[in-house]
Amino acid sequence: MIGKLKGKVDAIGEAHAIIDVNGVGYEVQCSSRTLRGMELGQEVSLTIDTHVREDAIRLFGFRSEVERSWFRTLQNIQGVGSKVALNVLGTMSPQDLANAIALGNATLVEKTPGVGKKLAQRIVLELKDKAPALTVAGIALPQVAASATSKGGATTTSPGAAAEAMSALVNLGYNPQQAAAAIAAAHGELGDDADTAKLIRRGLKELARPL
Repeated sequence: MIGKLKGKVDAIGEAHAIIDVNGVGYEVQCSSRTLRGMELGQEVSLTIDTHVREDAIRLFGFRSEVERSWFRTLQNIQGVGSKVALNVLGTMSPQDLANAIALGNATLVEKTPGVGKKLAQRIVLELKDKAPALTVAGIALPQVAASATSKGGATTTSPGAAAEAMSALVNLGYNPQQAAAAIAAAHGELGDDADTAKLIRRGLKELARPL
């Protein structure tokens, strides 16, 4: 099984890219979001999900392990195959998808090509208990672990800030699903300027709201 490819982008198609690894070109199926971030000749490293069938071997490439985890998890839902799962990840980032699920916002998921209202609702409903774990897995990656980054002299929220805020709420006794929903709501209201402390304070206010 191929789990990772590192090489140069040799060609970019509508739904795939050819990755040249030491002279061997691998055809890798990718989401539109991933393909938009590629350039010919660019050195890339992709996490691979290998699908083996009697008549073909298909490689699906992702920028991160968490994106591949979402790809696999989405396909556990009835009506979601590899094409629809890629469409979802092409329409929404893993963090946006996690936020939508945590907030129960099926309308955002419904914007995905090939996903109707019923399927979007099924995705949100069936993944609501899995989203917090996948969210933390993604936002705690080492390369984005800093709590804040500087952009144009201003402080912007990094995925690490959201991870720290969510962890703090869990440590206070809230379950991961509640914490994920509260931090998603806090980030949606405060925007990218929010640091860990602001997210925690706003998250606690969200949790204190009467049902």
